[in-house]
Amino acid sequence: MSSQTKAARSIVPALLAAVIVVLDRVSKVAIQNSLGPTESIPVVPSWLRIVHTENAGAAFGFLGDGNALLRSVVLIGISSLVMIFVAISLWGHRGEFHATASRIGLALIFGGAAGNMYDRVVRGTVTDFIEVYHGLWSFPAFNVADSAITVGGALLVIELLWPRHRISVSNQTEVVQK
Repeated sequence: MSSQTKAARSIVPALLAAVIVVLDRVSKVAIQNSLGPTESIPVVPSWLRIVHTENAGAAFGFLGDGNALLRSVVLIGISSLVMIFVAISLWGHRGEFHATASRIGLALIFGGAAGNMYDRVVRGTVTDFIEVYHGLWSFPAFNVADSAITVGGALLVIELLWPRHRISVSNQTEVVQK
């Protein structure tokens, strides 16, 4: 692999992660500055609206009512571990993820985790603002960082489940997509 290719394989995920962090921060600041806690903006009536919620807990408000210090330590600790694992996988000397979909997925997860961790460290809560609902049913509000983590995770699962077969070539095994 040429040095230009190696550099691109390092820079592209870093740029993608940075774009996610910037989009996440800009969108959260816009919501914080424009919507009060009881206001909402319908986007697709009866299905999608923009709201302003502050989530002190993890996904879906998990741990939201617990001890604030313990919650912060646990959530920041888990986010830090995820970010370390992803950073090693993407930029470590022996990073094991070489497929494009895996690298994009990991970059999205890293950017999303960084965006939400910024909120937890600086503000103590995460701003969520996208709500999918219908009638009395409502999916918990989420944000750009959450979306990036979800899409990144889906890309990793698809990459792991995608059918492959191996071709042995003189003592080397090459993975070929079907």
